[in-house]
Amino acid sequence: MADEKDLGQNDFSKRPAPAPASTRTRRPTGGRRPLTPLAKGDPWPLGGPLPGGPAVVALGGGHGLAMALGAARRYAGSVTAVVSVADDGGSSGRLRKVHDVPAPGDLRRCLVALAASDTVWREAFEHRFRGGDLDGHALGNLIIVGLTQVLGDFGRALEEAGRLLECAGRVLPATTDPVVLTADAGDGAETGRVEGQVAVSNSMDRIRRVHIVPEDAKAHPDVTSAIEMADQVILAPGSLFTSLAPVLCVPAIREALAVTRGRIVHVCNLQPQVPETLGLDATDHLRAVLDHGARVDTFLYHLGGDLAADEIAIGALGVEPVAADIAGSNGHVHDPAALAKALEGLL
Repeated sequence: MADEKDLGQNDFSKRPAPAPASTRTRRPTGGRRPLTPLAKGDPWPLGGPLPGGPAVVALGGGHGLAMALGAARRYAGSVTAVVSVADDGGSSGRLRKVHDVPAPGDLRRCLVALAASDTVWREAFEHRFRGGDLDGHALGNLIIVGLTQVLGDFGRALEEAGRLLECAGRVLPATTDPVVLTADAGDGAETGRVEGQVAVSNSMDRIRRVHIVPEDAKAHPDVTSAIEMADQVILAPGSLFTSLAPVLCVPAIREALAVTRGRIVHVCNLQPQVPETLGLDATDHLRAVLDHGARVDTFLYHLGGDLAADEIAIGALGVEPVAADIAGSNGHVHDPAALAKALEGLL
């Protein structure tokens, strides 16, 4: 495996030109004092939206995005999730193969993360069948696909599912059509192409860059306007190359990120995901995001975490590093209340 410091220097496509200064609202780089820690498990209510609160948009997929939404709904006036639909494994993979729909699994998790706490549908959507033809399927996935067939539109199906769950925000697919994830992986002359989200996630070769097919996939029509008008955009933690990067591969989303009026905060992972990000530190995670064409204003990472962050290198990339105590008690997942406090402090 090549030295990890190579990441982002020669293996990713060139970053786009930055947006005009009038559209960018950065604070000076060079770091700031760590944010005041919040007691873990702070019992903030899960309600929302909060009248007069900021408009928050979160991008990514999987459990990391769902956790970020659980944090955002604690302080936001409106919450919008922009979710990867590149998953091709498990229940999602079976449904997209048979019914030619975008992968519903990550969207289901986000709907549940924004659902009312007192609705039985919150638990029902996560119920998985055991045995028979439905073995392994989540009920929520089946409902989303069924609504799509009834309504003839995947986006409308998500809106109806959101009403059923009494969601405190919107959940939008990054693209309206199914996409296939591919990756350039390997070292030096041995770099090859890996196809499929599951294959990319399990690749033992070092991932250099990911792509979606088709490369010109259209964004959901409401995604770009939500990003452009947001007060804060969260690039959620989670699978770096198989959840967050696929969203950044959508051309219209990159363009919206470049001109949004809101501050873009990349929330770093707490630990490596093996084998997907093995050998990468926190700064390498940021480089990967930047070199996939995203704008980042602030890099939020856990103070004293497993992934080392080089604040000098981060500042040299034009990004403000911010350290905060945002991990849960076991150190493996973010604490939603602590993350909410940190993100609210960055508005």
